[in-house]
Amino acid sequence: MAVMEESASGAKPAGVIARLRDVLTGTSEASLTKRLAGTVFLIRVLSAGLAYFSQVLLARWMGGSDYGIYVYVWTWVLLLGSVLDFGIAVSAQKIIPEYRAGKQLSLLRGFLSGSRWMTLAASTTIALLLAGLVKFLSPSIDAKTVVPLYIGCLILPAFVVANTQDGLARSYDWMRLGLMPQFIVRQTLIIGFTAGAVALGMKLGATDAMIASAAAVWIAMIGQLIVLNRRLNASVESGPKTYDVRNWLKVSLPIMMVEGFYLLLSYTDVLVLQQFRSSEEVGVYFAVVKTLALVSFIHYAMSATTAHRFSEYHASGDKERLSAYIAHAIKWTFWPSVAATAALLALGKPLLWLFGPQFTAGYGIMFVAAIGLIVRSAIGPVERLLNMLGHQNMCALAYALAFLVNLVLCVLLVPRFGGYGAATATSIALVFETVLLFWITRNRLGFHVLAFGKKS
Repeated sequence: MAVMEESASGAKPAGVIARLRDVLTGTSEASLTKRLAGTVFLIRVLSAGLAYFSQVLLARWMGGSDYGIYVYVWTWVLLLGSVLDFGIAVSAQKIIPEYRAGKQLSLLRGFLSGSRWMTLAASTTIALLLAGLVKFLSPSIDAKTVVPLYIGCLILPAFVVANTQDGLARSYDWMRLGLMPQFIVRQTLIIGFTAGAVALGMKLGATDAMIASAAAVWIAMIGQLIVLNRRLNASVESGPKTYDVRNWLKVSLPIMMVEGFYLLLSYTDVLVLQQFRSSEEVGVYFAVVKTLALVSFIHYAMSATTAHRFSEYHASGDKERLSAYIAHAIKWTFWPSVAATAALLALGKPLLWLFGPQFTAGYGIMFVAAIGLIVRSAIGPVERLLNMLGHQNMCALAYALAFLVNLVLCVLLVPRFGGYGAATATSIALVFETVLLFWITRNRLGFHVLAFGKKS
């Protein structure tokens, strides 16, 4: 008996080491996915740390009012910049694998080049129109907000092209090239520029912070552009280009609707809060959102890693392989999200205190906001699965309905309950969205997409 126990205890470390070796060096799909998702997650965690650090610094350097204005304008940049690529950043993970599998090199070269020119031209045009709108509405806008809004318009074209390049890079499994410029380089530059301004004795305001952000976004995008072009030139042989813009938009626009409604769902709480509550309260709520961001990054990591593989396996007609891959993606989204949420809630108060003593007032809001994030993680990156398998219209409808639920509840709850109302509205909307996506996937595709429970 003693020998058996000793053997069993020795087998456990050996088993752990074997599994770790498989994750780090294995060539199976599961091992590759874990490595790529791990790379994405580590980049996003490091990014979250830098973003968190930068937000703490900005909140302390700028004060509550200016910080609230900066958060408000930057939220609009994130919201608009993430949809003005017309869904190309996501659809690239469907279009590129199909072109490569079909040996359609002319179409592939056209897409790799034309997608970026198209999004640059469109986002620049829309940015100019938005700047005109700001000019027209300026008499009714807070004077301190006008210039930051103009700078936000300047940021949009670079932000959109960077998103497009991110999608192109991820389609080739170049995760670091796709994500590092946006999430590491950009944040580092923002910290460096604003810290330099403070060191020079400047009193940092919302306008100064937006100028720093604009410089950071443009520099990071241009650097990414140079490196991406070099890698593509080495990977795709030169030749003629065919621009199938109509087909690109046919695939991308429904995905843009999905992404647009998802982002509206993500940012409605902050934008409605700005309309009914003070800039200081917006800042506190934004600090809560930033603190819980780690949970969302796990979901993002799996989405970024798995999307083009969903398309690849579906195109090959191997449903069994696709089903196993889906189950793997969901499991590795849900359980790490549960662990991360527990850790963040345990450390929430000291983390919020880093922004300033007054920000600890948002600690209770964290528990309400965490509910929706946990529920959403239980079905993993199912929205990407629906997009890649041609059900983007139903996915967009689900997000549109969830957005409407969130908007109505925010308008009803925020005026009376402030941040607690915004968090409650968003969590309810996320639960509603999760139920809809589960039902759509089960009925349209026949897959079990829940982290627990048995397949029927």
